[in-house]
Amino acid sequence: MADAADGKPPVKLSRVEQAAIMLLSLGEVTAAEILKHMGPKEVQRLGSAMTQLKDVQQYEVEVVLSNFMAEVRTQTGLGMGSDSYIRNMLVAALGEDKANGLIDRILLGGNTTGLDTLKWMEARSVADIIRNEHPQIQAIVLAYLDPDQSAEILAFFPEKVRLDVMMRVASLDTVQPSALQELNDILEKQFSGNAGSQTKQMGGYKTAAEIMNNLDSSIENDLMNAINEIDEDLGTNIADLMFVFENLKEVDDRGIQSLLREVSSEVLILALKGADDDLREKIFRNMSKRAAELMRDDLETKGPVKVSEVEGAQKEILTIARRMGDAGEINLGGGGDQMV
Repeated sequence: MADAADGKPPVKLSRVEQAAIMLLSLGEVTAAEILKHMGPKEVQRLGSAMTQLKDVQQYEVEVVLSNFMAEVRTQTGLGMGSDSYIRNMLVAALGEDKANGLIDRILLGGNTTGLDTLKWMEARSVADIIRNEHPQIQAIVLAYLDPDQSAEILAFFPEKVRLDVMMRVASLDTVQPSALQELNDILEKQFSGNAGSQTKQMGGYKTAAEIMNNLDSSIENDLMNAINEIDEDLGTNIADLMFVFENLKEVDDRGIQSLLREVSSEVLILALKGADDDLREKIFRNMSKRAAELMRDDLETKGPVKVSEVEGAQKEILTIARRMGDAGEINLGGGGDQMV
């Protein structure tokens, strides 16, 4: 939540919304240059946030810009512009696998090709491209892409195909570079240049669980039931790694407080419409007394909403939670290791 301007109410904007306001304030040319250095998911999130911004007040823009300048002042220019600095920074932030393709595009001027091209495409288009490929090829593609995009793609497949592909994703371990090269040939693209001689770690229970987390609940339930009927152990292994909205009850108070700072009030109200009393109370306990009272009132006065809207809000919060969990900012595993 951004600081309030003098005499003005607090600015209740998520970090993504603040970034969207920042980009809109910079103008088309400058904003476009910034977006060129972002990945597809970041561009999609910011683009969506920009289209949803309504009635932004001038003082809110001023607060966002003020907060941005305050953060900039804490940074140093030493080492900026150095290829080695940028390379090391990206690897540290994204991991070597994810950073390599981005490094090529930024430092070497390479174009997005091969499998990375699919990350910029609509889910339906990707589904059409791989629809007639062997299920193993489909599984490799879904394991390679981000889980939320893979879930959208999977939704365009028939039920039997979903089951086959998801079981293959869960069973994947490593993929030989030659297989990735062959896949790029099928896509009539050239691989990003990083195939090397080592096998690539892809798929597995965790990837399958992440894709399942992003499916619509009806598809997810049917698919899990089908997997359990064929291989109960496989289904159990996937389920153990899935993180659903109710699992937020297992996150410690400090983690919940950090998460709430990243979620807008409107999204939280929608999400809590479908939450049980225990989870609601946990959320309220980690808000200020005044904020909790307002949230309770808003929930009581909120009229009926579509289940799809509730599920959408919950998935938005879960996406933020998983991102923070991956970054080590919160612990999604409950109590975690004991401290001694």
